[in-house]
Order: sequence, then C-alpha cells, then structure tokens
Amino acid sequence: MQDIEPYYNWRHLYIAEEDPHSPFYRRTYSEFEFSNTVYNYYIHPQWDDFGSRTLYMKILFVDYEQKFAIIELLGEWNDAIENDIMTLRRDITDIMFAKGINKFILVAENVLNFHSSDDSYYEDWREQLEDVGGWVVILDMPTQSQYDFKQARLTNYIELIDFPQWRTLKPEIIFQQLDGMMFKRLT
Repeated sequence: MQDIEPYYNWRHLYIAEEDPHSPFYRRTYSEFEFSNTVYNYYIHPQWDDFGSRTLYMKILFVDYEQKFAIIELLGEWNDAIENDIMTLRRDITDIMFAKGINKFILVAENVLNFHSSDDSYYEDWREQLEDVGGWVVILDMPTQSQYDFKQARLTNYIELIDFPQWRTLKPEIIFQQLDGMMFKRLT
C-alpha cells in the first residue's frame, strides 16, 4: 500500500496545497513519515486525510473556468460505518461547489471495497448539481466495488464509467470526453 502514490503527472498543472480555494491549501507533506493506514497497512504520505478512517484522496486537478475537478481515491469507501459520503460531501465537495465546481470526476481504481448505507447523500448531491448543470462520474472502480455500488442503486445518482486511458490524457481532454458522454446521457 505504501507504494501506491497519487497520480503526479499533472503537478506542473495543479497542486491542491498551493490553491487558495482548495480544502488542502497550505497542507504540508512528509516524504518519509508514513502515518495513515488502510487495513493496518501504511499508505504513501502524499494521500490526503479528509476525515475518513478508511478512505483517502488527492485532488489531482481543478479548473475553475470549466467548473470541474478530478479527485483520486484510495482505500475502503464505507458509508455503512464511517458515512464516508457525508464526510466527502461536507468537507470537500461542498467547499469546492461553493467555489463554482459542479462537475466531479472521482478516480476510484484504488477503492478496494465499497459498503453502502442509505442513498440520501447521493440523491442530495445529484439534485444540488442538476440545478446548475453538474454531475458526478466515478472512473475505473474495481469490479467488486462496482457490484456493491450498483446493488445499492447508487448509479441512479452517479455514473460509473470505465475509462482506463485517463492517465494518458490531459485533464481538459478527460473532462471534454466525459462531459460529452454525460450530456448525451442526461438529455
């Protein structure tokens, strides 16, 4: 787990800890001190703790003009015990929404498990974003996590899309392709 780093090839384009609008503005990181864990395994210190004990994140890119953010996730998404969706909404996406972001791309290829609870936070998030033409997409969630996500009927509110080529593209291209897909699905 400690070898899984957040995607870093866009750091010349965006750094969350240098963005005054970011929830992680002025955060400092250690390259050598491993303190956060998932399943008792230490994770790389570049992952951001946002209040969940089992899920970590990294804001990879934000474009305030086009109103989108790309966020990478790592760990266990647990709404049943930790209510991770509430924490993610209150402490991250609602702050970003207040700054104009209304389209969220969540890269979930390192979400090892998903445990659902009720869907009220997901429904509320979709309603909030629909009013301003926004959406949420989850990319590349592993099959076992997708299964549990679909079983909870959360795809009524959030799209699951396989998009393995995301690392080879610039953030704007990813956004344009997904925005086109979502426009077709929502109209």
